[in-house]
Amino acid sequence: VMRRRDMRDVLTFTIDPDEAKDFDDALSFQILDTGNYQVGIHIADVTHYVQEQTALDDEAYQRGTSVYLVDRVIPMLPERLSNELCSLRPDEDKLCMSVIVEMNQQAKVIRHKICRTVIRSNHRLTYRQAQELLENSLQLKVDSGQLREALQVLNGLAKQLRTNRFRQGAINFETPEVHFRLDENNEPVEIFFHKSLDTNHLIEEFMLLANRIVATAIGKRSKEEIQKSQEARPFVYRVHDNPDPEKIGKLSTYIKRFGLNLKVSSNSKTTHKHINALLDDCQGMPCQTLVETLAIRSMAKAVYSTDNIGHYGLAFPYYTHFTSPIRRYPDMMVHRLVSRYLLQSKAKCRTDKDELEQACVHCSECELAAQMAERDSVKEMHARWISSHIGEEFDAIISGVTEFGLFVQLADTLTEGLVPIRTINPHDYMQFDEDNYCLIAARSGNVYTLSDKVRVRVTKVDIERKLIDFVLV
Repeated sequence: VMRRRDMRDVLTFTIDPDEAKDFDDALSFQILDTGNYQVGIHIADVTHYVQEQTALDDEAYQRGTSVYLVDRVIPMLPERLSNELCSLRPDEDKLCMSVIVEMNQQAKVIRHKICRTVIRSNHRLTYRQAQELLENSLQLKVDSGQLREALQVLNGLAKQLRTNRFRQGAINFETPEVHFRLDENNEPVEIFFHKSLDTNHLIEEFMLLANRIVATAIGKRSKEEIQKSQEARPFVYRVHDNPDPEKIGKLSTYIKRFGLNLKVSSNSKTTHKHINALLDDCQGMPCQTLVETLAIRSMAKAVYSTDNIGHYGLAFPYYTHFTSPIRRYPDMMVHRLVSRYLLQSKAKCRTDKDELEQACVHCSECELAAQMAERDSVKEMHARWISSHIGEEFDAIISGVTEFGLFVQLADTLTEGLVPIRTINPHDYMQFDEDNYCLIAARSGNVYTLSDKVRVRVTKVDIERKLIDFVLV
């Protein structure tokens, strides 16, 4: 039997959304005699149960990822595995692949170990509960002093990791996440936004750290192998290319109308800072959502690849996906490669570069398909919600301009729909100015341009096609 490090007596907990059932990551915390901290980032050992070249693995590979629709989840793995056997539920012994990190008080990693473990989670927290514990306002049934102290230290470390990341050039995209409150028939009754809490960032930073440590451990070793002219070991990286200079140029020209500036330089290293400065500058402006959307659109798409070109958005030279094997197939491939390369496992595992690259392309495509489905699901819920508000008026901003009309986004719910061009000014001829993203009325000279505030009325909703029509009031 493979040796596992027994960590069942170390304080361990999970933090997840309220409705989550598949807990694929847990954190453990200890203060060492030296005064340093030992943080365990524990990830469900899914590949212990799902062997390569089995029907179960083939199906997971075909799906590539779990799909999170508004009203249901289509899991990559059967729920017996995802919600029970692999899920890091409290007070149950669970098998994990772990990255154990020793850090000093400045959040500098002194040493780390990647190993198989057995853990026992002591607490299952939601993000909100963890936040209340941090802020001293939540009393748990058990003695939570130790847990609160752990959270406070980890939160401090996460903040330093985050600061360092932005200092190194990571881009800070925080777009509001739309959530729907559904009734018993899964019909949307309310639309609201989740503000990211400190505890969201806490988990995010430690997951990023684990992903980075794993990718660096293998990536650097491959580099050494190539230098010794040995066969390099292919690996699955999560890569993000530099932005397209042409798109950045267009963005820079376009945002001048809001009095915003984006310096453009041929050296991609400096644009990190400039994009972050732009995102800071537009905070709280009416055009904020718009500028963020346009900046995201000017970026390349992150994908899986065996060729490591680094991750531009995170500013990491080595990055992979290791922390969500219950819901993403690439993480399962990474677990197997880590087992093979670092833990001397003999289990079956794709290690041929071409085969792995083919799997990377397939998983990137599955991810894209899942994102489209998730977007469609959100659009449909928006249409369902607004179908009970036909004839009502809302504040909106113009979010897109085309030759057939104006796309508008409601201020309070981010619901998007179209104001058809023929309804804007029936007695006037509308000209579309593509370069300046605006419609101009020939006679009256009225100009409708991106991020203008408008008042609109809902006239028609087609739930099936997820289309909403508005008229300007």
